[in-house]
Amino acid sequence: MNTASKTVTSLALVSALALSACAGENGEEAEEQNDSDQNAAAEDTGADEAEGAADADDDADAEGEDDMDPSEREQQEAGGAEPRVAVTYDGGAAVLDGVSLDVIDEFDADGFLRINEAGDGRHAFLTEGSSFRLLDAGTWGEPHGEHNHYYTTEPYLSDVTVDGDTPAHVVSHDGIGTLFFDGTGEYRSFDLAELDVEAESLETESYESEGEHHGVAVVLEDGSRFETLEDRSGARFLDADGEEMDRNENCPGVHGEAAGPEGVIAVGCEDGVLVWDGEQFEKHDTGEDYSRIGNLFPSEGSPIFLGDYRTDQDGEEPMTEVALVNTESGDISTVNVDSPYNFRNLQRGPDGEALVLTEDGQLHIIDPETGEHLEHIDVIDEWTEPEDWQEPRPAIRAHDDLVYVTDPDSQEIHLLDLTEGEVITTAEFDFEPNEIIVIDGRPVGGVSSDYDEDHEDDDHAHDDDDHDHDEDHDDDDHGHDDDGHDHDHEDDHDH
Repeated sequence: MNTASKTVTSLALVSALALSACAGENGEEAEEQNDSDQNAAAEDTGADEAEGAADADDDADAEGEDDMDPSEREQQEAGGAEPRVAVTYDGGAAVLDGVSLDVIDEFDADGFLRINEAGDGRHAFLTEGSSFRLLDAGTWGEPHGEHNHYYTTEPYLSDVTVDGDTPAHVVSHDGIGTLFFDGTGEYRSFDLAELDVEAESLETESYESEGEHHGVAVVLEDGSRFETLEDRSGARFLDADGEEMDRNENCPGVHGEAAGPEGVIAVGCEDGVLVWDGEQFEKHDTGEDYSRIGNLFPSEGSPIFLGDYRTDQDGEEPMTEVALVNTESGDISTVNVDSPYNFRNLQRGPDGEALVLTEDGQLHIIDPETGEHLEHIDVIDEWTEPEDWQEPRPAIRAHDDLVYVTDPDSQEIHLLDLTEGEVITTAEFDFEPNEIIVIDGRPVGGVSSDYDEDHEDDDHAHDDDDHDHDEDHDDDDHGHDDDGHDHDHEDDHDH
């Protein structure tokens, strides 16, 4: 659980997320009340009997939580979208409040765990063993005329799974999600609007790629689909009837799917980037013999993708340059960040800025158009990437002008406000955070028929005087992750 945190209030944070800390306060009051009750019982019956009673109550509460029907959860209407953060660690996963970083709930799970946004603004998939397991983060928005209504409830890790051999990539486009299984090359698509932890199962449609490989597939709303090739030499595109429309085998080591405007789908190669422009494939070369771009990070409406950039084929030298890929012009430029980074250290800012966390502890903010360094912000202490890709290492996730930075060495997560240029919340945990995602709680196009992107940010107004973080939370010992699909487990493990 969250054991300590420090909060500095940001005006930008107050206006956007003013109501978010309330649930954490109520939980803290309940804990204090329980402590008082147990102290009173100890005075009346003796410390040993009180301790035994408390243990029994804890066991009963845990059993009740495990047996809880998700339909029994209470929901509360919120004044605006309330992001939540999901993070994995050795032995489980936790859902945190997106502002205070308080632990809302924790779930036990075995083995190495991965976490991916489902794509509907509410759910995630926990990759556990041979399954994608559905997690409800408990925050969501519903369109209502010219504005949205927002709600929260308790998170819930369900028994709804999609099973297969070596689950890997999770992607979503146009209201359709796709799950890829490396062990067979099979992929399963589903309607994002059908995600429901109260259901007995998730209805999916199954497809077969050309064979077993570490790959990715994208199923679009009209039934057409993009898929990587079995030998990882490139990709192909098929129409809704399964007829191959185009194919490109000039992308060795294909990896790192990301979507851009106007139907663009891009993947990285060992010598450039392969782009599907909606009608055909086009290859953009770096001009170097080996220059692997293994992961791509898009920004809404921008043709420019941020990518990692490795020039050492043996993987012994760290990456110190990032790639900026213009899919319209075909230009690929590089920017030196002067310090090593890895595949979990890249994100995009609210205006498309390239965000890079490096091993010197700095967050680099780069203009994607010019490659100019706009700012450097000290966030964490210096660190070194572990040799095993499954071992925790600092990771970042961006949500609007907020950036979440994990620090496994100190067992902390930092919340950075790009507007203020400083860390505004730091929370300490009793686990080492590993993978992290942000569920923003907003309606998503293609999921709701009432969705209107003209009003996607048109939240109900709320009075800052009633929810003043400066007065209510500055002295608290607590304060209340544009998806590039960077899911890595092979090669240099930037899967």
